[in-house]
Amino acid sequence: MAGYVLTIAGGKGGVGKTTTAINLGAVLEEGGYDVVVVDADLGMANLGEMLGATHETTIHDVLAGNATVSAALTDTPGGLTIIPGEQSLEAFADADPAKLRKVIKTLQNTFDVVLVDTGAGLSHETTVPLGLADGILLVTTPDDVAVNDTTKTADLAERVDGRVIGVLVARVTRETDVPAIADSFEQPILGVIPVDHEATREEPHIVNAPGSNSASAYTKLTKQLERVFFEGAGGDELEHVFEESWFTDEPDESTEDADKSDDDEDSDGVFGGLFG
Repeated sequence: MAGYVLTIAGGKGGVGKTTTAINLGAVLEEGGYDVVVVDADLGMANLGEMLGATHETTIHDVLAGNATVSAALTDTPGGLTIIPGEQSLEAFADADPAKLRKVIKTLQNTFDVVLVDTGAGLSHETTVPLGLADGILLVTTPDDVAVNDTTKTADLAERVDGRVIGVLVARVTRETDVPAIADSFEQPILGVIPVDHEATREEPHIVNAPGSNSASAYTKLTKQLERVFFEGAGGDELEHVFEESWFTDEPDESTEDADKSDDDEDSDGVFGGLFG
């Protein structure tokens, strides 16, 4: 049986796509699954750098026809297997995104799950990973630009017959209007990743900051996605990734905000019952 391919996408850079790919992969590895993370952000590759990986061969070499897929497989210090990218303009120019489909099919024969980290925008290089995936996880932050751009990515995925499992909202605080974000998407909100000032900047969080709220959120998200990968569940069948305790220690900006938060907690919870 071929491995499951999950493309992690979003319309804007810096929303947490790579962090999400890394932490999902790390949780799966801890669970005993064979997983690989592919840096398909051909223009702004940073997966290897974020993980402190030493490598000689990249996805750019493979897509340029200069290396095999197996030669690009790289073990990181944290134990995660990746195919890193390269940041030079020359490598970007030589890489053919159309060859990514063959690369992913090759990886499916070896790994239980293939996680594809994509770039931002609506280019050919970002469209290809949407069309080849078994499922797509959209990642956005709460700001309006990120949400709007991610809805465009959802529309693009539909045009190429991609299957969006759902949306993950990263960098959430107790003031985040998650129900309003949910109204922007036709796909379900699978959960949230809280802002966590205690989490180390070193990736993955679940290895370097296992007690952090963000590590807890990524672990819960992965456990839910395992139902998609191995049981055929749909996004609307998954439990929401949310714990009110992730937000109870946050300082409120004013007494009025505190009173409002207390009212919310007494009724429908921090996010208006969306995860109730």
